[in-house]
Amino acid sequence: MAKLVYGLSQSLDGYVDHMRLGPPVPAAFRHFLELVRGLTGFVYGRRMYEVVRYWDDDLADWDAQDRDFAAAWRSRPKWVVSRSLKSVGPNATLFADDVETMVRGLKAQHAGEIHVGGPDLARTLTDLGLIDEYRLYLSPVVLGGGTPFFAGPRPPLHLVASDLIADGLIRLTYVPA
Repeated sequence: MAKLVYGLSQSLDGYVDHMRLGPPVPAAFRHFLELVRGLTGFVYGRRMYEVVRYWDDDLADWDAQDRDFAAAWRSRPKWVVSRSLKSVGPNATLFADDVETMVRGLKAQHAGEIHVGGPDLARTLTDLGLIDEYRLYLSPVVLGGGTPFFAGPRPPLHLVASDLIADGLIRLTYVPA
């Protein structure tokens, strides 16, 4: 059975905004590359999927690390939950209805880790009791507002690990209490 993990980089005050947080430092980028290489797949909400589709296209200014990350990301299946999208890109499957049945099926059919992308989808999956682990990557930045990591009330959690990933980036790992 697969483990469903919700993890994103966030500011010290709890907001997720990849544009304002900026790109990860090289050591953190390597961490995320290895993480993606080891994943079973991703479940995305529409907004997060539209952000990460950046990796679908090769860009001329990418370095070798960017190309490696794009290749790893493209190789993983993606399941996209959206009622407004009509199609999704390569190696992605669109689901419009019954997210609970879809995610329960993915967890039952697969092994390893499936990552959840997007605070709104994570809230829905949290409310359904489907997220097995939360990974908060704390960046040493205060944004003062934006989209919160937890789109709803913070669920009761138990800290199981803390790791320094790179200079200034700490990962806190929680499981539901």
